[in-house]
Amino acid sequence: MESNAMTSYKDTTPAARLDKQTLNKMVWRSCQLQAAFNYERMQSAGWLWAMLPGLEKIHTNKDDLAASMTHNMDFLNTHPFFVTFVMGIVLSMEQQKTDIQTIRSVRISTAAPLGGIGDALFWYTLIPITAGLTANMAIDGSIMGPILYFVIAFGVEMVLRYALMYWSYNLGLTAVKMMTANAKAFTHAASVLGVFVVGALISNYGGGTKLGISIANGEGDPIVIQNYLNMILPCLIAFAFTMMCYVLIKKKNWTPVKCIALFLVIGIVGAAFGIWAGSYTPLVPVPWSVVA
Repeated sequence: MESNAMTSYKDTTPAARLDKQTLNKMVWRSCQLQAAFNYERMQSAGWLWAMLPGLEKIHTNKDDLAASMTHNMDFLNTHPFFVTFVMGIVLSMEQQKTDIQTIRSVRISTAAPLGGIGDALFWYTLIPITAGLTANMAIDGSIMGPILYFVIAFGVEMVLRYALMYWSYNLGLTAVKMMTANAKAFTHAASVLGVFVVGALISNYGGGTKLGISIANGEGDPIVIQNYLNMILPCLIAFAFTMMCYVLIKKKNWTPVKCIALFLVIGIVGAAFGIWAGSYTPLVPVPWSVVA
Protein backbone atom coordinates (compact mmCIF):
# COMPACT_ATOMS: atom_id res chain seq x y z
CA MET A 1 0.00 0.00 0.00
CA GLU A 2 1.13 3.55 -0.76
CA SER A 3 0.47 4.65 2.84
CA ASN A 4 3.11 2.20 4.07
CA ALA A 5 5.79 3.54 1.73
CA MET A 6 5.20 7.26 2.26
CA THR A 7 7.94 9.09 4.20
CA SER A 8 6.45 12.58 3.90
CA TYR A 9 2.99 14.01 3.40
CA LYS A 10 1.77 15.17 0.01
CA ASP A 11 0.15 18.28 1.44
CA THR A 12 2.91 20.00 3.43
CA THR A 13 0.93 23.14 4.24
CA PRO A 14 0.66 23.47 8.05
CA ALA A 15 -2.87 22.83 9.27
CA ALA A 16 -4.94 25.15 11.44
CA ARG A 17 -4.72 24.81 15.21
CA LEU A 18 -7.11 22.24 16.67
CA ASP A 19 -10.06 23.60 18.63
CA LYS A 20 -10.72 22.84 22.29
CA GLN A 21 -13.70 20.62 21.50
CA THR A 22 -11.50 18.28 19.44
CA LEU A 23 -8.75 18.22 22.07
CA ASN A 24 -11.26 17.48 24.83
CA LYS A 25 -12.76 14.67 22.77
CA MET A 26 -9.31 13.16 22.36
CA VAL A 27 -8.64 13.39 26.10
CA TRP A 28 -11.73 11.30 26.85
CA ARG A 29 -10.91 8.85 24.09
CA SER A 30 -7.45 8.39 25.63
CA CYS A 31 -9.15 6.68 28.58
CA GLN A 32 -9.65 3.71 26.21
CA LEU A 33 -5.95 3.46 25.37
CA GLN A 34 -5.73 -0.15 26.55
CA ALA A 35 -9.17 -1.31 25.39
CA ALA A 36 -7.64 -3.21 22.43
CA PHE A 37 -4.35 -4.07 24.17
CA ASN A 38 -2.38 -6.85 22.44
CA TYR A 39 1.15 -8.24 22.56
CA GLU A 40 1.95 -7.45 18.93
CA ARG A 41 1.40 -3.68 19.00
CA MET A 42 0.50 -3.16 22.68
CA GLN A 43 -1.59 0.08 22.93
CA SER A 44 -1.46 1.15 19.26
CA ALA A 45 -5.16 0.52 18.47
CA GLY A 46 -6.31 2.58 21.45
CA TRP A 47 -3.73 5.25 20.56
CA LEU A 48 -5.05 5.61 17.00
CA TRP A 49 -8.64 5.69 18.27
CA ALA A 50 -7.75 8.58 20.57
CA MET A 51 -5.76 10.43 17.89
CA LEU A 52 -8.28 10.02 15.08
CA PRO A 53 -10.44 13.14 15.69
CA GLY A 54 -7.35 15.36 15.47
CA LEU A 55 -5.82 13.53 12.51
CA GLU A 56 -9.03 13.82 10.51
CA LYS A 57 -9.04 17.61 10.94
CA ILE A 58 -5.32 18.01 10.25
CA HIS A 59 -5.10 15.83 7.12
CA THR A 60 -7.72 16.79 4.55
CA ASN A 61 -5.84 14.83 1.88
CA LYS A 62 -7.06 11.21 2.00
CA ASP A 63 -3.65 9.73 1.16
CA ASP A 64 -2.02 11.78 3.93
CA LEU A 65 -4.70 10.66 6.39
CA ALA A 66 -4.17 7.02 5.41
CA ALA A 67 -0.40 7.38 5.85
CA SER A 68 -0.85 9.06 9.23
CA MET A 69 -3.25 6.36 10.45
CA THR A 70 -0.84 3.67 9.25
CA HIS A 71 2.22 4.96 11.09
CA ASN A 72 0.14 5.75 14.19
CA MET A 73 -0.58 2.03 14.39
CA ASP A 74 3.10 1.39 15.16
CA PHE A 75 4.03 -0.41 18.37
CA LEU A 76 3.35 1.84 21.38
CA ASN A 77 3.72 1.23 25.10
CA THR A 78 3.45 4.08 27.61
CA HIS A 79 1.71 4.92 30.86
CA PRO A 80 -2.06 5.42 30.31
CA PHE A 81 -2.20 8.48 32.62
CA PHE A 82 0.62 10.22 30.70
CA VAL A 83 -0.44 9.32 27.17
CA THR A 84 -1.93 12.76 26.44
CA PHE A 85 1.55 14.27 26.87
CA VAL A 86 2.73 12.19 23.91
CA MET A 87 -0.49 12.90 22.00
CA GLY A 88 0.00 16.66 22.29
CA ILE A 89 3.55 16.50 20.95
CA VAL A 90 2.63 14.22 18.04
CA LEU A 91 -0.40 16.36 17.19
CA SER A 92 1.74 19.50 17.01
CA MET A 93 4.13 17.70 14.64
CA GLU A 94 1.28 16.34 12.53
CA GLN A 95 -0.15 19.85 12.36
CA GLN A 96 3.17 21.18 11.02
CA LYS A 97 3.28 18.26 8.52
CA THR A 98 6.67 17.08 9.80
CA ASP A 99 8.11 14.13 7.88
CA ILE A 100 6.70 10.78 8.98
CA GLN A 101 9.95 9.17 10.16
CA THR A 102 10.64 12.08 12.50
CA ILE A 103 7.17 11.79 14.00
CA ARG A 104 7.68 8.06 14.51
CA SER A 105 11.03 8.59 16.24
CA VAL A 106 9.71 11.30 18.57
CA ARG A 107 6.63 9.25 19.47
CA ILE A 108 8.70 6.20 20.44
CA SER A 109 11.41 8.15 22.29
CA THR A 110 8.80 10.11 24.27
CA ALA A 111 6.35 7.32 25.08
CA ALA A 112 8.84 4.77 26.40
CA PRO A 113 10.34 6.81 29.31
CA LEU A 114 6.88 7.90 30.45
CA GLY A 115 6.02 4.27 31.11
CA GLY A 116 8.67 4.01 33.84
CA ILE A 117 7.96 7.48 35.24
CA GLY A 118 4.22 6.80 35.41
CA ASP A 119 4.66 3.42 37.09
CA ALA A 120 6.86 4.91 39.78
CA LEU A 121 4.63 7.92 40.32
CA PHE A 122 1.21 6.25 40.24
CA TRP A 123 1.25 2.45 40.65
CA TYR A 124 3.98 2.59 43.34
CA THR A 125 3.08 5.88 45.02
CA LEU A 126 -0.30 7.57 44.50
CA ILE A 127 -2.48 4.46 44.22
CA PRO A 128 -0.94 2.60 47.24
CA ILE A 129 -1.18 5.74 49.41
CA THR A 130 -4.78 6.42 48.37
CA ALA A 131 -5.77 2.77 48.77
CA GLY A 132 -4.08 2.58 52.16
CA LEU A 133 -5.95 5.61 53.50
CA THR A 134 -9.36 4.77 52.06
CA ALA A 135 -9.14 1.03 52.85
CA ASN A 136 -8.97 1.89 56.55
CA MET A 137 -12.16 3.93 56.17
CA ALA A 138 -13.87 1.05 54.35
CA ILE A 139 -12.75 -1.45 57.01
CA ASP A 140 -14.33 0.79 59.65
CA GLY A 141 -17.60 0.59 57.72
CA SER A 142 -17.54 4.03 56.08
CA ILE A 143 -19.03 4.26 52.58
CA MET A 144 -16.75 7.25 52.00
CA GLY A 145 -13.78 4.86 51.70
CA PRO A 146 -14.49 3.55 48.18
CA ILE A 147 -16.07 6.85 47.10
CA LEU A 148 -13.03 8.87 48.18
CA TYR A 149 -10.68 6.39 46.51
CA PHE A 150 -12.51 6.78 43.18
CA VAL A 151 -12.66 10.57 43.47
CA ILE A 152 -8.94 10.92 44.22
CA ALA A 153 -7.63 8.32 41.74
CA PHE A 154 -9.92 9.23 38.84
CA GLY A 155 -9.75 12.96 39.63
CA VAL A 156 -5.94 13.06 39.53
CA GLU A 157 -5.94 10.98 36.36
CA MET A 158 -8.32 13.27 34.46
CA VAL A 159 -6.66 16.48 35.64
CA LEU A 160 -3.35 15.12 34.33
CA ARG A 161 -4.85 14.01 31.04
CA TYR A 162 -6.31 17.46 30.35
CA ALA A 163 -3.33 19.45 31.62
CA LEU A 164 -0.72 17.40 29.76
CA MET A 165 -2.67 17.44 26.49
CA TYR A 166 -2.90 21.24 26.33
CA TRP A 167 0.58 21.82 27.75
CA SER A 168 2.44 19.51 25.37
CA TYR A 169 0.33 20.59 22.37
CA ASN A 170 1.30 24.21 23.01
CA LEU A 171 4.97 23.42 23.62
CA GLY A 172 5.45 20.99 20.74
CA LEU A 173 9.02 19.66 20.45
CA THR A 174 10.14 21.87 23.35
CA ALA A 175 8.26 19.45 25.65
CA VAL A 176 10.50 16.59 24.51
CA LYS A 177 13.66 18.45 25.56
CA MET A 178 12.16 19.34 28.94
CA MET A 179 11.14 15.76 29.65
CA THR A 180 14.39 14.08 28.60
CA ALA A 181 16.48 16.56 30.61
CA ASN A 182 14.85 15.58 33.92
CA ALA A 183 13.44 12.10 33.30
CA LYS A 184 16.21 10.16 35.07
CA ALA A 185 16.22 12.22 38.28
CA PHE A 186 12.43 12.35 38.42
CA THR A 187 12.07 8.58 37.93
CA HIS A 188 14.64 7.88 40.66
CA ALA A 189 12.94 10.22 43.14
CA ALA A 190 9.50 8.74 42.44
CA SER A 191 10.85 5.19 42.75
CA VAL A 192 12.43 5.92 46.15
CA LEU A 193 9.17 7.42 47.40
CA GLY A 194 7.26 4.43 46.02
CA VAL A 195 9.50 1.93 47.83
CA PHE A 196 9.08 3.90 51.07
CA VAL A 197 5.28 3.86 50.74
CA VAL A 198 5.14 0.14 49.91
CA GLY A 199 7.30 -0.59 52.97
CA ALA A 200 4.92 1.41 55.16
CA LEU A 201 1.92 -0.47 53.74
CA ILE A 202 3.59 -3.81 54.44
CA SER A 203 4.13 -2.80 58.06
CA ASN A 204 0.61 -1.39 58.42
CA TYR A 205 -1.37 -4.23 56.87
CA GLY A 206 1.03 -7.15 57.21
CA GLY A 207 2.10 -6.32 60.76
CA GLY A 208 -0.98 -8.06 62.12
CA THR A 209 0.40 -11.44 61.05
CA LYS A 210 1.88 -12.91 64.23
CA LEU A 211 2.88 -16.31 65.49
CA GLY A 212 0.47 -17.83 67.97
CA ILE A 213 3.00 -20.26 69.39
CA SER A 214 4.05 -20.23 73.00
CA ILE A 215 6.20 -22.85 74.71
CA ALA A 216 5.82 -23.84 78.35
CA ASN A 217 9.07 -23.47 80.27
CA GLY A 218 7.98 -25.18 83.50
CA GLU A 219 8.34 -21.97 85.52
CA GLY A 220 4.93 -20.39 85.07
CA ASP A 221 4.94 -17.88 82.22
CA PRO A 222 5.25 -19.50 78.76
CA ILE A 223 7.84 -18.41 76.21
CA VAL A 224 6.03 -16.41 73.50
CA ILE A 225 7.99 -16.80 70.26
CA GLN A 226 6.49 -13.63 68.76
CA ASN A 227 7.97 -11.50 71.55
CA TYR A 228 11.47 -12.65 70.63
CA LEU A 229 10.83 -11.99 66.95
CA ASN A 230 9.73 -8.45 67.82
CA MET A 231 13.07 -7.90 69.58
CA ILE A 232 14.90 -8.87 66.39
CA LEU A 233 12.73 -6.89 63.96
CA PRO A 234 9.12 -5.74 64.34
CA CYS A 235 6.87 -7.05 61.53
CA LEU A 236 9.53 -9.66 60.71
CA ILE A 237 6.94 -12.17 59.48
CA ALA A 238 5.35 -9.62 57.13
CA PHE A 239 8.80 -8.75 55.80
CA ALA A 240 9.64 -12.44 55.31
CA PHE A 241 6.43 -13.06 53.37
CA THR A 242 7.12 -9.99 51.21
CA MET A 243 10.61 -11.21 50.38
CA MET A 244 9.21 -14.66 49.65
CA CYS A 245 6.84 -13.11 47.08
CA TYR A 246 9.71 -11.12 45.60
CA VAL A 247 11.81 -14.26 45.11
CA LEU A 248 8.91 -16.28 43.70
CA ILE A 249 7.85 -13.59 41.23
CA LYS A 250 11.26 -12.20 40.29
CA LYS A 251 13.41 -15.32 40.38
CA LYS A 252 10.96 -18.20 39.88
CA ASN A 253 8.61 -16.44 37.45
CA TRP A 254 5.53 -17.04 39.58
CA THR A 255 2.40 -15.05 38.82
CA PRO A 256 0.69 -12.90 41.49
CA VAL A 257 -2.29 -15.29 41.35
CA LYS A 258 -0.05 -18.20 42.37
CA CYS A 259 1.32 -16.15 45.27
CA ILE A 260 -2.22 -15.34 46.43
CA ALA A 261 -3.12 -19.04 46.30
CA LEU A 262 0.01 -19.87 48.30
CA PHE A 263 -0.90 -17.32 50.97
CA LEU A 264 -4.39 -18.81 51.15
CA VAL A 265 -2.93 -22.26 51.79
CA ILE A 266 -0.47 -20.89 54.36
CA GLY A 267 -3.28 -19.07 56.16
CA ILE A 268 -5.62 -22.08 56.26
CA VAL A 269 -2.93 -24.57 57.32
CA GLY A 270 -1.51 -22.14 59.87
CA ALA A 271 -4.93 -21.53 61.40
CA ALA A 272 -5.72 -25.25 61.50
CA PHE A 273 -2.52 -25.99 63.43
CA GLY A 274 -2.62 -22.88 65.60
CA ILE A 275 0.51 -21.37 64.09
CA TRP A 276 -0.99 -17.88 63.68
CA ALA A 277 -2.27 -15.76 66.54
CA GLY A 278 -6.02 -15.27 66.66
CA SER A 279 -9.16 -15.80 68.72
CA TYR A 280 -9.94 -19.27 67.37
CA THR A 281 -9.46 -22.89 68.36
CA PRO A 282 -7.05 -24.94 66.20
CA LEU A 283 -8.70 -27.80 64.33
CA VAL A 284 -5.70 -30.05 64.95
CA PRO A 285 -4.37 -30.74 68.48
CA VAL A 286 -0.91 -29.18 68.84
CA PRO A 287 1.78 -29.40 71.51
CA TRP A 288 1.84 -25.62 71.95
CA SER A 289 -0.70 -23.14 73.18
CA VAL A 290 -2.33 -20.48 71.04
CA VAL A 291 -1.68 -16.87 71.96
CA ALA A 292 -4.86 -14.83 71.49
